[in-house]
Amino acid sequence: MSVEIRTEGMHDIIDANATLEKVAGGFLFTEGPIWHPVEKHLTFSDIPGNEMFRLGPDGKVASFRKPSNMGNGNTYDAQGRILTCQHATSSLTRTEADGSITTLATHFDGKELNSPNDVVVRNDGLIYFTDPTYGRLDYFGVERELQMGAQGVYCVTPDGKTITRLADDFAQPNGLCFSLDHATLYVNDTEHKHIRKFDIAEDGTATGGDVWVEVTVGEGEGHPDGMKIDSKGNVYCTGPGGIHVITPSGETLGVIRTAEFTANFAWGGEDLTDLYITSSTSLYRISVKSSGLPLF
Repeated sequence: MSVEIRTEGMHDIIDANATLEKVAGGFLFTEGPIWHPVEKHLTFSDIPGNEMFRLGPDGKVASFRKPSNMGNGNTYDAQGRILTCQHATSSLTRTEADGSITTLATHFDGKELNSPNDVVVRNDGLIYFTDPTYGRLDYFGVERELQMGAQGVYCVTPDGKTITRLADDFAQPNGLCFSLDHATLYVNDTEHKHIRKFDIAEDGTATGGDVWVEVTVGEGEGHPDGMKIDSKGNVYCTGPGGIHVITPSGETLGVIRTAEFTANFAWGGEDLTDLYITSSTSLYRISVKSSGLPLF
């Protein structure tokens, strides 16, 4: 079975008999999937493979960028430009319309960032990203000394001129997503296995940060990593056994179970009801009832 039903509400998310389909395999560790709502393709990272790939409308996977500086999390901004967290360079970059790459963030307070991991864009263009230490470890990054002394969550302006640290009390901040109204920012902590909730003011600053939900129950491997929100306001977060679906009130409806250890996912397809899942060596797809949100 690909679906674990914990409450009846899970039936509104996905059919209980939905089948997990393997789209492609042979990767080292897949991450950062993003769907282009106009060109209908899916771009994703293979971190240790040091390459980004693209699944085209024809169903074929081709190399998009190599080397990728061990790119991890990706997103699009409102102009359809790709933002990428690069482990090997400890930087956040943007791919411009002409293919050139602009570096937006590398340091804070005079020190190198640890290794930007995942990124989201607020509806006013402000960019938020997490900065754990995974990209300074062997295999998932380049082994080197830490400079920062804290694992934080940051906000950077679209021009890259101003970077602000919103929180520095995480063990390993990882996935993050906004609520539907962009007034709340959810950030998970892989090491502590929970999701925290921040109130975001109009000027982009954050308050709060209390633990919202623990993500510890489930059969199989997995921990909080990739995290996104659907069109109904439900938060999806990787965890034990696959992808946990959590209501805005904090109730876990169930788990979309996966065949391999899963790091991230993204909605795609014509109506954004194809859930693409990056699971270790493979890319999977499963049909869902509750659609995702277009990134631009």
